[in-house]
Amino acid sequence: MSENDDRRSWTLNRRLEFVEWKLFWEGRLNRNDLEETFNISTPQASVDLRHYRDVAGDNIEYNATEKSYLPTKDMRPRFLRVSADRILLQLRAFLTGALQREDLWYRDLPAVDMAPDIVRHVDADLLRVILAAIRSRQAVDVRYQSLTSSRWRAIAPHALAFDGYRWHLRAWCCERKDFRDFVLTRIDELGAMRPADYDPEDDLEWTTKATLKLCPHAGLSEEQKQAIQRDYNMVDGCRDIEVRLSMAYYFIMRMNLDLKDLPPARAQIELQNLDEVQAAIQMAKVASRERVEARQSRVSDGSAGGD
Repeated sequence: MSENDDRRSWTLNRRLEFVEWKLFWEGRLNRNDLEETFNISTPQASVDLRHYRDVAGDNIEYNATEKSYLPTKDMRPRFLRVSADRILLQLRAFLTGALQREDLWYRDLPAVDMAPDIVRHVDADLLRVILAAIRSRQAVDVRYQSLTSSRWRAIAPHALAFDGYRWHLRAWCCERKDFRDFVLTRIDELGAMRPADYDPEDDLEWTTKATLKLCPHAGLSEEQKQAIQRDYNMVDGCRDIEVRLSMAYYFIMRMNLDLKDLPPARAQIELQNLDEVQAAIQMAKVASRERVEARQSRVSDGSAGGD
C-alpha cells in the first residue's frame, strides 16, 4: 500500500469514527455534519455514509421524519473507542484552553464548567529546552525559586510528572548528587546545557512502583461505604492503584491519606498500607544513593587504572 493509500485509509477511518461518535454520543447524524467537520463535498459524504452502512449497517438507520441517521437499539461501535473518561477529559481540556471549539465534535456543547484552575501555565520555550535536555541526557543551568531562596543550580531532567496540580521535573541534582523533584513553574530563567554524569536507572523512586490499597474509611456506615465503593470503582471493598514511589507521596498528600484525625465523612477513604508504602519510599532513597555511590566508585577506579 502506498503512502497516499495509507493516508486515505486513515482519513476514511477517522470519518467513520466520527460517524459513530455522533451516533453514540449525540444520537443522530446528518450528512452535512461530515461535510462541515472534514470540509468534504456532499458526494464524498454520501460515499462515506454508504461505506459505513456496508460495513456496519446494523448500527445505523435513516429516520425520514427527522431527516437524520439514528443509532440502532443494539449499536456496537466498530471504529470508535467508547470512553466516558476521554469525553470528560476533552471537555476539561476545552475549558482550560488546551483544545479549541473546532477540535470538539459536538454540534451543541453541553453546559459544562469546572472549579477555577489557579496553576501557572508552563512557558513553551522553557519546556522546549527541558525536553531537549531529557532527550540528550544533559544538565541545564536553571534559576530555581524554592520556598526559601532563588538561586542557580544545574539539574539533569530525565522525566516529567504531573501530581494532580502541578508539573514536576524528575531530575538529577548535580549539586546534591541525588534525584529530586523540581516544580516546572518555579524555573524562571535558563542557562547553558552541559554534560551530566548520571544514569536514570539509578533513580529507584522513579523506576519502582508500589500498590496502594484504598478502602472506604472504617468509620463510615455500611451505606456510606457502598457509596464510596461506587465512587472509586472498588472491587470487593477496595481498590488497588499502582503508582511510582516518587508519585506516591503526592497522591497520598493530595488525598489526605496521611491525616489520621480527619472525620470519616471528610476523609471518605483510607490507605490500608500507608506505613508499607512510606517505608518503601525511604528504602528506595537509600538504595538509589548506594547505587549512585557504587557507580561513581567504579568510574573513579577505572580512571585511576587508566593512569
